[in-house]
Amino acid sequence: MPISKGEKIFNVINSIFLVLVALFCLAPMVYMLAVSLSDNAQVVAGNVTFWPKKFTTATYEYLFGYKAFWKSMGISVVRTALSLAFTLTLTVLSAYPLSKSPKKFYGRSIFAWYFFIPMLINGGLIPTYMIISRLGLIGSLWALVLPSAVTVFYVMLLLNFFRGLPEELEEAALLDGAGQWTILFRVFLPLATPALATIAVYCSLAQWNEWFNGIIYMKTPSQYPLMSYLQATVLNVDMESLSAEEQMKMASIGSDTYQAAQLFVAALPMLCIYPFMQKYFTKGLVMGSVKG
Repeated sequence: MPISKGEKIFNVINSIFLVLVALFCLAPMVYMLAVSLSDNAQVVAGNVTFWPKKFTTATYEYLFGYKAFWKSMGISVVRTALSLAFTLTLTVLSAYPLSKSPKKFYGRSIFAWYFFIPMLINGGLIPTYMIISRLGLIGSLWALVLPSAVTVFYVMLLLNFFRGLPEELEEAALLDGAGQWTILFRVFLPLATPALATIAVYCSLAQWNEWFNGIIYMKTPSQYPLMSYLQATVLNVDMESLSAEEQMKMASIGSDTYQAAQLFVAALPMLCIYPFMQKYFTKGLVMGSVKG
């Protein structure tokens, strides 16, 4: 069917609009990269926009040798990996039984309300901190992983995805003698790849970008994950904690270029991962949406 003139005009305008939005979103990253690769004097003078002035890699040379930054990045990588493993496992184990009808899962409504009520009412920061403290997790990486191991939104997303699958799949598997574990791992999960990828993207971004819990649950800055470390250092570069040699290097490269380099490197892992997951993201989000 031929495309009408109105549709062609709409497609052109829509494409231009989306390109402008994409450029608008990309501009801060380009600016940070330009600042991090520019001479400090040019940055202080305000001459840098989206292209480096007096190109230099001195900032990255200093950053690559700064152990505290890479230690915090390593903590964030481990935290994100552990959170992803726990979240996917517990989400699957929660969503699969809840996706069954009350006839197949007696008491399903009670468990569903048990998950739903905390979305509306929760104890808040102080009770959560008290629980983490009583469990002896202060200063432990588990304090950053366990509190968010089960997220009700992810459970609902996967639950609705499971509900959207034909019931005949389970019935056929039961006729072949398969048990519920076999049905889950060999029938449902392979079909749920888009939903699982969507949850993985959400979880990874949330854990990587979260900074507040790291500051309140960790005892020393050396235990901070990356975003907590950046929150503490980007806002206030503590020159007194640096050695004389490091202070000289920091004075030469400038705090602005150093902070820009840190922020750019910190954002790179998620920027590199997201394009590979994006093809599943939209499909999983739509198929796992709440159905009427």
